[in-house]
Amino acid sequence: MNRRFRIFFPVVLLVALVAVAGCKKKQPPPPAATAPTATNAPTAQITATPSQISAGDQVTLSWRTTDATSATIDGIGDVPTTGVKTVTPASSTTYHLVARGDGGTTDATAQVTVSAPPAVSAPSNTMSAEEEFRANVQDIFFDYDTYDVRSDAQSTLSHDASYLASHANLKIVIGGYCDERGSDEYNLALGQNRANAAKNALVTAGIAADRIRVVSYGKEKPFCSESNEQCWQQNRRAGFSLDQ
Repeated sequence: MNRRFRIFFPVVLLVALVAVAGCKKKQPPPPAATAPTATNAPTAQITATPSQISAGDQVTLSWRTTDATSATIDGIGDVPTTGVKTVTPASSTTYHLVARGDGGTTDATAQVTVSAPPAVSAPSNTMSAEEEFRANVQDIFFDYDTYDVRSDAQSTLSHDASYLASHANLKIVIGGYCDERGSDEYNLALGQNRANAAKNALVTAGIAADRIRVVSYGKEKPFCSESNEQCWQQNRRAGFSLDQ
């Protein structure tokens, strides 16, 4: 009996183990490995508006990229991946945009042509010696029947003397003029006194007397021929001209 039990018990145990093993759930297979996602290569474009300018003018740079993590422009440095910037190139320039991303590096360029400003030629001094003299030495005017130098004429004579002092080679003639009233003889004497009064003022200001010649025209060479005070005032003068 014991011998039969010893044989039967292990058989029963083996059958039970096999049954239990058959009842266990089958484990699902491990998930398949996910293939890595492809990374797009970056793109870049840049434009310069306008592309042709004169020196000193401004240019607007516009650029955009895709799939880029950083961007640079030669001569400017790091820039946003998309942006706008105003520049003032001093000479013709090619702006080089470089875009970098996980998918690689790409670039683009925009060229600006800068034209030199037109040469500004200094105006040539075409004035004759007479014209330059006239532009810088002004006549003075007198009140009726007098040769006293008026206060407004003092500043004019000061300017005249300054020009003559800086042009020491010039010699001048001072003419004395009068209006139509009075006799010829009286006005010749009055004109002489007016010319001498102007000469004395210039000599006092430092102009050598031997550079100045005086002459009286009286009322014989009027600047204005109308018979009114405005016209007479134009004729009461000491007039300056180059001594040829």
